[in-house]
Amino acid sequence: TELVAPCIVDVLAQAGIDRRDVDRIVVGVGPGPFTGLRIGLVTARTLGAALDIPVDGVCSLDIVAAAVRTDGPFMVVTDARRREVYWAAYSPRGADGRVNRTDGPDVVRPATVATELPVAGPGGELYSQFFPNRIGPEYPSAATLADAYVAGAVEVVPPEPMYLRRPDARPPGERKPV
Repeated sequence: TELVAPCIVDVLAQAGIDRRDVDRIVVGVGPGPFTGLRIGLVTARTLGAALDIPVDGVCSLDIVAAAVRTDGPFMVVTDARRREVYWAAYSPRGADGRVNRTDGPDVVRPATVATELPVAGPGGELYSQFFPNRIGPEYPSAATLADAYVAGAVEVVPPEPMYLRRPDARPPGERKPV
């Protein structure tokens, strides 16, 4: 978490803009690991509040899909840990350039969504026996997110985490008798 703010400062400096020039923030909302989503979303929402600007969200699988270049249907598959994957299916972009999600996102075992279709994302490499036709990109890119958002090519959602399963942490139960 201590690296996120300096990275934002570096990106603004490289772009040659001041924080007051930022008029909107867009952030990936998952699906993804609980900690990573919380860090990214809290940072985006805090910056939005501090700068008094709107914050929007985009499904992280859609960000990967926005960078895929293929003529047919494809999937985006990422590692959900616990021998599971986050996945979504897409049809090729139409004339409007929008990312067309046809199914998902969801979290399942890789064998459940095994396919011969092209697969982007790190899940294709991790579970290559289920996804033999890997394509790029492997990870979402901030540049792709910005371009797709500005072009209106991705669905905009509230900046809330997209959790597809329950957290491991649970409230403590009753004390056990000793």
